[in-house]
Amino acid sequence: MISQLIASTLRLSTPLIFAALGGLCSERSGVINIALEGFMLIGAFGAAVGTLATHSPWLGGACGMAAGIALAAIYGVFVIRLRANQIVAGAAINMLAFGLTPFLCKVLYDVTGSTPAIPISERFQTAPLYLCWVLVALCFVWLNHTRSGLWTSFAGEHPEALDAAGVRVNAVRWIAVLASGALAGLGGATLSIFLSSSFSRSMTAGRGFMALAALIFGKWKPIPTALACLLFGLADAAQIRLQGVSLNGIQIPVQFIQIFPYVVTILLLAGFVGRSRSPKNLGLPFQRE
Repeated sequence: MISQLIASTLRLSTPLIFAALGGLCSERSGVINIALEGFMLIGAFGAAVGTLATHSPWLGGACGMAAGIALAAIYGVFVIRLRANQIVAGAAINMLAFGLTPFLCKVLYDVTGSTPAIPISERFQTAPLYLCWVLVALCFVWLNHTRSGLWTSFAGEHPEALDAAGVRVNAVRWIAVLASGALAGLGGATLSIFLSSSFSRSMTAGRGFMALAALIFGKWKPIPTALACLLFGLADAAQIRLQGVSLNGIQIPVQFIQIFPYVVTILLLAGFVGRSRSPKNLGLPFQRE
């Protein structure tokens, strides 16, 4: 029982880790990213379409990343180039993804609910479980021990100092936002070609926001953020195990059990968000004087 719960926790936390690492790249550079939900959704769709076309989960995952990058590029145009409000632009990107995916499903497969089922032999089996933790380690090394990682941190903390050193702040932010789209798109890909057998409408079910909550709870650091994703994965695994449980012969409505992960997210944020210090220039557009 415990081993099954641990296995479920690791599997369910995998898409959260990918998306949270994407949010980490963006927000450490100074760009708020509530568009993770939209990046994940378009990534899940792109991965399902790519896998159905190529019969390879690796190529399908690459398609999911490409779809996430494309949507991130649109987001970057508004928030970096045009200096739009990042919260509003992120919400608009999410709505675009929610409307675009069923439309493309209708165009490609003449249905709006889901793509055709992907055979198990053409889906990921265990690779994303290992890949996400490899990326956590690489992200830690990159942020703390490489020049580009330090540039990313300075873009969110002291962009004027970075600009004075001759580094283009907005170029750093562009790369960070596109990397965010790639990683969140890969997180969405794990939903459709790893945890499920197809893309279904709105299948992210708030996971992008949970990844963002894990990022805040983890204080914008790779390892604590990944551990927070594990905690949310545990809550999700627990609610699946608890469905059908009764207390003293009284059946607990399944809807109350299904909201458990989201309640945990809200409680953790309410208790810890005030103790987290975000990057100093998070959400502030940069313009050279």
